[in-house]
Amino acid sequence: MKILVLNGSPKKQSDTMHITRAFLDGMNQAGSHQVEVIDVIKKEIKPCLGCFACWKNLDGKCVQNDFQNEILSKILWADVIIWSFPLYCYGMPSHLKAVVDRTIPLAKMSMQEKNGTVIHDTLFDLSSKHYVVLSGCGFPDWEGNFDGLKMQCANMFRGHLDMVCVPETPMLSEPSAEPLTTPLKEKFKAAGMEYAQNLTLCEETVKMLETPMLPNEIYIQIVNANAAQ
Repeated sequence: MKILVLNGSPKKQSDTMHITRAFLDGMNQAGSHQVEVIDVIKKEIKPCLGCFACWKNLDGKCVQNDFQNEILSKILWADVIIWSFPLYCYGMPSHLKAVVDRTIPLAKMSMQEKNGTVIHDTLFDLSSKHYVVLSGCGFPDWEGNFDGLKMQCANMFRGHLDMVCVPETPMLSEPSAEPLTTPLKEKFKAAGMEYAQNLTLCEETVKMLETPMLPNEIYIQIVNANAAQ
């Protein structure tokens, strides 16, 4: 398979990429894949102008001459697109949201009603694309943290979407937490193997991956102790 990873973390040592790399390791154990990772923060990707010139030209390209057109080509190339990013203010980081905003050259202005929702027609056949969203946050496992993001992704990546939302991910970059984080990364590795074989994750696997490493109250105590230093 051809796999595109869009790394939306702005940090050189990304917390979320720890689990994404483990997921890819598992996929590669299940078979040989072509993998391309794009660190979005390193690329020039301007905000969408809202000019809709792409809907006039219908060539699958944005009129702005930056790296986004390369990303659009890679999306068309890939069988699986993995969106890896930290949760920022209950959504995705702004530089990654710019990438999403500027995928409209892959669509047309014309609309249709589908399953009770109005959507734009696509310029290309994207029905076979598979999307994986791996998002981590610095909060403990608290109800509602990812609700807005889940709704947004369900609307953006219609069809073959698997989404895993992981709390407490700053621990993944903390060496002293390895007794807790190593088992989680092994679970993501096994999940990658499962995904490569089935092109989906079962509900039980997602629940296991999203289970917090520490109880909420203990995690909060650790964060607050570090904040007080």
